[in-house]
Amino acid sequence: MGQRLFFSVGEPSGDLHASNLIRSIQQISPSTTFRGLGGSRMIQAGLELDYDLTTLAVMGFAEVLPKLREFFRVADLAESCFARGDVDGVVLVDFPGFNWHIAKRAKKYNIPVFYYLPPQLWAWGGWRVKKLRRNVDHVLCNLPFEAPWFHERKVKAHYVGHPFYDAVAQQPLDIRFIDKWKDNKKIQVSVLPGSRDHEVHTIWPLQLEVIRRLAAKHPNAQFLIAALKDSHALWCRSQLQGADAKLPIHIFAGKTSEILELSDCSLMKSGSVSLELMARGKPAAVLYHLSEFTFWMAKMLVRCKSMSLPNMMSEEVVFPEFLSHGALNSASARKSIEQVTIEMSKLISDNEYRAGQRQKLQRLASQFAKPGASNQAARFIMTKLLTPDEGTLPIDQDSPNVVTKTNRAA
Repeated sequence: MGQRLFFSVGEPSGDLHASNLIRSIQQISPSTTFRGLGGSRMIQAGLELDYDLTTLAVMGFAEVLPKLREFFRVADLAESCFARGDVDGVVLVDFPGFNWHIAKRAKKYNIPVFYYLPPQLWAWGGWRVKKLRRNVDHVLCNLPFEAPWFHERKVKAHYVGHPFYDAVAQQPLDIRFIDKWKDNKKIQVSVLPGSRDHEVHTIWPLQLEVIRRLAAKHPNAQFLIAALKDSHALWCRSQLQGADAKLPIHIFAGKTSEILELSDCSLMKSGSVSLELMARGKPAAVLYHLSEFTFWMAKMLVRCKSMSLPNMMSEEVVFPEFLSHGALNSASARKSIEQVTIEMSKLISDNEYRAGQRQKLQRLASQFAKPGASNQAARFIMTKLLTPDEGTLPIDQDSPNVVTKTNRAA
């Protein structure tokens, strides 16, 4: 008889990575069953869905508060499943604010807990290591410096690699689309407005202002907007009023990889897509915006100097970052728009600079942009469920054992 695994996944990107993990586990143990909290991709992979948690995906302290009651109701739903004895193991993916509660409730019933795509405690919330050590049995690390950091703090951790590269390797490119939009006479700029509704509504107006300025200065530039889904694409189009309708903007849904492959450079919101940009060697600038409350809370809690994962992996900044806060017309937002416009203008017009940035990314990708995380994580989880080991795991000898001086948490 197979194992019965409960998943708790609250992000669209986590839904993708968890679906690949489920498929990898199925290859090892076809009789294992899956249920829990996730999204549509996990359902397609074989999850029996108890609640679509990806519909609650939010980021930031101010954004979470209105949904607290619903979060606790869903946590109660998960605990009822644990109490009935229907679960042999729990797999958490990202979404730490909520998944802390799932981990704690699972441990009440002595259910093994695995954290895949763990919270970045080395960047923020280092004091929560005790909570992690108490409620999580094994942390499956995705960044090369994480396992040593966790081991120093007596947390069982194992480096498996980042599942984003599994997704990139498995996703065939739409060659017809690429052939149609390939244009060697223009500089192709990909624009990534984010994966959550509230991110798109916040970031796209700022990105649109940057595009207005760049289009006026660089008539040879064309802007390809990579929306995650149709509703995002429709909303972005709805904001093109008056003169904006004549800008060289083309908006697409579900074509992110193709657009990145086409592009010479990118304007993006910070997120896991930065790993694909790194893998494809595409230079980019990061524009990020927070509410005033979230910004000041982050200033007190965050100990990491970068928002983008490739910057955290590297000894140098490979994606220049520009963070603003407050209202979309605040002085902070205006300053970030000016700064990111200067950086993007340089990427568009300076071929030598763009090539240099591309070489940095290619060197970094040669070290870390390797598929296989889903299979490694699947083997680890199933081995631990079948032959539990209470000892501390050694650091994976195949993974780098170095924490970068620039980005390591204080």
